[in-house]
Amino acid sequence: MRARLILNEVGIGLRRNLTMTIALVITFAVSLGLLGGALLVRDQVDVMKDYWYDKVQVSIFLCTKNSDAASCSGGAVTAAQKDQIKSDLDTLKPLVEEVYYESSAEAYARFKEQFKNSPIAQNASPDALPESFRVKLSDPTKYDVIASAFAGRPGIDNVVDQRSLLDKFFQVLGGLQKLALLIAASMILVTILLIANAMRVAAFNRRRETGIMRLVGASDFYIQMPFLLEAAIGAAAGAAVASLSLVGVKAILVDRVLTPQFTITPFFGWDAVIQASVTLFVIGVVLACITAFFTLRRYLRV
Repeated sequence: MRARLILNEVGIGLRRNLTMTIALVITFAVSLGLLGGALLVRDQVDVMKDYWYDKVQVSIFLCTKNSDAASCSGGAVTAAQKDQIKSDLDTLKPLVEEVYYESSAEAYARFKEQFKNSPIAQNASPDALPESFRVKLSDPTKYDVIASAFAGRPGIDNVVDQRSLLDKFFQVLGGLQKLALLIAASMILVTILLIANAMRVAAFNRRRETGIMRLVGASDFYIQMPFLLEAAIGAAAGAAVASLSLVGVKAILVDRVLTPQFTITPFFGWDAVIQASVTLFVIGVVLACITAFFTLRRYLRV
């Protein structure tokens, strides 16, 4: 009986403040949608890091006759120097997982393939591309071990860590995630103010009903329950709209557009979408209930 009365009060409250409820749902949908987008960006960065950091290599470029580094003052790298470098790399196992030697001719062929549609490829020659050792590490974070052991040695022009190039890219993605979180936080603040205003208006409009409920012995929690449920329903509806937008992003943008176009990298899966959706529901409902509870303590005088 009490549950029926509470649900009846909730229905009356939602109908009375229909425009306010719609505004609440839309605001929640936008703010939680932005938050969900930031969560998916975070998951995408994590997926790409796991994928690319496992593939990064340390490139040890050897001296050519045109190298101007101090370590190349003796001219192009000699066969003895190459053998010594290979031997020293082998002694660093298991940190050094794989070592691949690339000659100038192989580097030139790979360069031509990568830039076959660019004028740059027409101006390159095999002599301009140095020989190199491509080193795969079991722990890519320990690049400094390779750099300290080989940088500046005779026969070695320079040592390049591909991970440093990826870090710059991931920093850009991280910046986008922080921007989305900042915008989402601003929208959530607006949502909190809207909830507080909606509860204040609802408490004022129904002050007579709540007064009667107090006279018949209703507890504070029982009186506040319809208001809390109204806020929770609005938050849940907004979270549902935001979750549907995340599903659309995954199903249309990621699976149908990005995945076929960018086959060189993986994308987040449906588990990330489900996890983000659950997070949005929890944050939305809890935030709405807490805001409504503290607002009612101030404005609901019965």
